Amino acid sequence: MISSSALVQSLLESGAYEGRVALRFFLVFNKVALLESKFSGELRTGESGGEGGRKPDRHKPKEKPHTHTQTRKLIGPNESLQWLLQQRATMATTPTQGKWVQLNQKGTGPGARSSHAIALVGNKVYAFGGEFQPRVPVDNHLYAFDLETETWSIQEATGDAPPPRVGVAMAAVGPIIYFFGGRDATHQELNQLYCFNTSTNQWKLLSSGETGPQNRSYHSITADSQNVYVFGGCGVEGRLNDLWAYNVVDQKWIKFPSPGEACRGRGGPGLAVVQGKIWVVYGFAGEEADDVHCFDIAKGEWKEVETKGEKPSPRSVFSTAVVGKQILISGGEIDPSDLGHMGAGCFTADAYGLDTETLEWRKWDDGVGSETEEHPGPRGWCAFAAGSRDGKEGLLVYGGNSPSNDRLDDIFFFTPTVK
Repeated sequence: MISSSALVQSLLESGAYEGRVALRFFLVFNKVALLESKFSGELRTGESGGEGGRKPDRHKPKEKPHTHTQTRKLIGPNESLQWLLQQRATMATTPTQGKWVQLNQKGTGPGARSSHAIALVGNKVYAFGGEFQPRVPVDNHLYAFDLETETWSIQEATGDAPPPRVGVAMAAVGPIIYFFGGRDATHQELNQLYCFNTSTNQWKLLSSGETGPQNRSYHSITADSQNVYVFGGCGVEGRLNDLWAYNVVDQKWIKFPSPGEACRGRGGPGLAVVQGKIWVVYGFAGEEADDVHCFDIAKGEWKEVETKGEKPSPRSVFSTAVVGKQILISGGEIDPSDLGHMGAGCFTADAYGLDTETLEWRKWDDGVGSETEEHPGPRGWCAFAAGSRDGKEGLLVYGGNSPSNDRLDDIFFFTPTVK
């Protein structure tokens, strides 16, 4: 059996947040345990609440009088200790800490840019699109960055490569990367779907025109083992809130039900697929938004999610990754520029995780503000992707826009750690 003093000491060493929460439960349960000892393990209650002081529930229908006295078994100290240990174990396996590492770069790379996109396939990062000057696409090269050698190269390719564009989105399913939408040099929104096979190094145009989602840029994309999901973005006539899936097996587009007015059209939202649900997190809907919505794929139903905890401030164009059952968001724009896309808004550097089961936000300790730890700092409009490096899962962030409106060319990899 674990002593009470040993448990208290262990809880205090488990971290400020977890220690306070668990210790509060410990004290409450032990106070109850004293009552249990005093009243022989039972608290007698009458219909009106009796000696326990419990007030009747006014919203509960009245029950017929009982002919015997009701009893409620209390939780003893041993049971409370074991329960607390279970809670501590659960908290210990939920990552809320992580470390950023800045990667070195060699070779011929994309350089500084924002409004671009990346995807990870194996140990390579593929980058495409973007701008150095606002609204001016840089090029249509596909760049590859080897995570082991930390070397850039221009990917040799055949087939029909997409024209230059900004605000493009891309995601990988197996060895194939899918590219959708964007905005060209004439500021026209696009809706072509391209794919690039990293095994054959070949481009292919899969759909365009009236097939699939309408033209858009600054939308969001995510994928599972069979589908590439596209949500929202800036359309020809305003911001969009539609959700589509491209099935990579059937090679067909699927349009899902509309979320309705509750989920306003938006650009730059977070998009993630977790346990059969598509999550739409924040974004810019005429103002920085802080709402969360999810779509149940099996039921075909949308739901606005009420979250709790250490809720992040409203934001858009942040980096997103799924870490276990959590949706991690990092950085982003919290106040848009008065110059629109021509200027730099106010960016943040902090990171938060949303637990998709408890619906609780928690702020991550990722070294922000530290003078000794590497950190990407405040930025938005980055290219980002979830992936692995040195066998560890995490989030890779490349480039983006800075508070000074200068485009960035650095690469950071974030690895969550378990306390």
